Amino acid sequence: MTRPATLLAALFAVLLFAAPAGSTCRDMDVARHFITRAYAAEADATIEYFGHNFFQITTRKGTRIVTDPLAPGMHVTPQLAPHVATVGREHPNHNYVQLLQGNPIIMRGLAHHGAEWNQVSINVRDVFIYNVPIYQTGLEGALKGAAFMFDLGTICIAHLGDLAHTLTAAQLKQMGRVDIALIPIGGIFTMPARTAREVLQQIKPKIAIPMHYRDNPYILAPFVEGLTTRRPEGHSLVVSKAALPPTTEIVVLRPYAGRDFR
Repeated sequence: MTRPATLLAALFAVLLFAAPAGSTCRDMDVARHFITRAYAAEADATIEYFGHNFFQITTRKGTRIVTDPLAPGMHVTPQLAPHVATVGREHPNHNYVQLLQGNPIIMRGLAHHGAEWNQVSINVRDVFIYNVPIYQTGLEGALKGAAFMFDLGTICIAHLGDLAHTLTAAQLKQMGRVDIALIPIGGIFTMPARTAREVLQQIKPKIAIPMHYRDNPYILAPFVEGLTTRRPEGHSLVVSKAALPPTTEIVVLRPYAGRDFR
C-alpha cells in the first residue's frame, strides 16, 4: 500500500461516523427483529438521470430523493418536488437546491462550506439515508466529499459523489451492501475510469450507472470496455430486487431531454 493510501486508511478509521442503526444494507435484520419479506417482481425504485451527478430516486411508496441538484446551463433543468435532497459537495454543480419545488429536507454531507464532514443518519418515510466521508481531488489537492447510501429495505443504492480514490476497508464496512452504484468516472475532480473499475471490484454492485463524465463517449469507453453494458432508451431505469442481474451490469442512461451521445 502506498503512503497516501496508508494515510487515507488511517484517517478514515478515525473519522468514519458511528454505524447508524436500522440499515438493512448492513445485515441488521436479525438485530432489528425484522423479518425480510419475500421479494416480488414489482418495481422497488425508479432512478431518473438529469446529467452530471443529478438523479431522482422514487421508491415504491412514492418517496422522492434528489441527489446533487445541478445548476442550470449544463443540462435541461427539470421541475422536481422531492421529499429530500442530498448534497455531496458544496459547488453549484452539486448543491443548487433552489431549483427544487416544495419544501424538501436538505441533507448536506459537508459543513462549514466543505471544510468538515456532516453526519447524516436518518429515516425519511420509507428510506433510511446515511453518508460516508470520502475525498475528491481538486486543483489544489484532495478535498472532502460525501457519498450517500439509500436503504430502501429491499435494495441498497449508493451515490458515490465525487469519489476520487479506491475505498478503504473502513469505508466499505460503513457502506455495507451495494446493489446499485451511481459512480463517477470523469477524472479531474473524480476518479478516472481505471480507478472506477477498481471500485466496482470492491463493492460488486449488481448495477452501476456512470455519472460525472460530461456526456463524453471517450471518457465512457474505457470504463465500459469488456463489461456487460446496457443503454436503455430515455433517462430512467426501473429496478427491483428480484430482477437484479447476477453479476455487475453497466447501465448508461441518457440525461433527461438530452441528446443520445452513447
